Amino acid sequence: MGQSLIPFSMAQKTSFNVAVIGAGAIGLDHLASFKQHPAARVVALAEVSPQRGREAADKFNIPELVTDYKILLARDDIDVVSIALPNYLHAAVALDALKAGKHVMLDKPMATNARDAARLVAEAKKRAVLFMVGQNNRFTPEVQTLKQLIAKGVLGDVYHGKTAWTRRTGIPRIGSWFTQTKFAGGGSTYDIGVHALDRCLFLMGEFDAVAVSGQTYSKFGSRGLGEGSWGRSEIDPKKPFDVDDMSLALIKLRSGRTVLLETSWAAHQGQHDFNGTQLFGTEAGALFPPLQLFRRTKLGYATESVPVSTSLVDGNRMVHFIDCLLGKAEPYVKPAESLAVQKILDAIYASAKSGREVRIK
Repeated sequence: MGQSLIPFSMAQKTSFNVAVIGAGAIGLDHLASFKQHPAARVVALAEVSPQRGREAADKFNIPELVTDYKILLARDDIDVVSIALPNYLHAAVALDALKAGKHVMLDKPMATNARDAARLVAEAKKRAVLFMVGQNNRFTPEVQTLKQLIAKGVLGDVYHGKTAWTRRTGIPRIGSWFTQTKFAGGGSTYDIGVHALDRCLFLMGEFDAVAVSGQTYSKFGSRGLGEGSWGRSEIDPKKPFDVDDMSLALIKLRSGRTVLLETSWAAHQGQHDFNGTQLFGTEAGALFPPLQLFRRTKLGYATESVPVSTSLVDGNRMVHFIDCLLGKAEPYVKPAESLAVQKILDAIYASAKSGREVRIK
């Protein structure tokens, strides 16, 4: 693909200096992922914890380690800033990076409210820089393959989706920032529900929701149960668990189509971890994992296993990000789509609080 695909101000460059902000569990993933692209050089790391920062800097041979991320934003030689911080810091730090003229990869969720998320979209557009939210579930082979099948019309008109990420015991360390509303904004819905929601809307090709009915629960974490092992953040057992560990939502799209979302960190269920989506079309249905099609054939009703491919984009979201800057790919996750997802997340919590359906303007 030619450079004309990419309107970003640095699209003519052939290599990019990257700074990562945050060296927690997801920050380590950012660091390792950027290392996979030959045109990406991770030259700096910002981390408030001296121990986490030094461990990460040594492991990935990063030449500069600071505790104040603004020092890195002032460096003219840094092209890309990748943000892996607690949710409540996403919007503020990303806005600073965008204002500094940096291309920004931001981990999900985009923000803790749509108002702040909208500011990020506007600033990225104003600065003509690449801004992407790391919705990594879009990049899986199942999603990429199913997206191609839908584009070819194999499912016909896809009118409903059921999407879920549910865990039996997966609360990210009770007492960490994940389990406190003032730092996380929300619980399982923000942490893993956002992935299930984003990929379903992406597959259906529609993000314009008009109404949401949602319900949240906190049945396990509030009793000190259901803890998983994810994360490296500090734990304070005295801090209250005041986020959701399960949620449900019915989302009505402007076209009249619907999405049923289910998420849980902790619940009594057969599988330890289920992360999948089912689509209902006029010509066929689909479900993953594993990827299967359900449809009528001349020989009767059939369930077909579908081999998966990764022919759309590189499965590593950081590699894809750099490919976009090089003009080799078009952004697979667009800011307007991530903003629409944020509006739905807001509506789920508002509906659960009010007990009523919430309309989205």
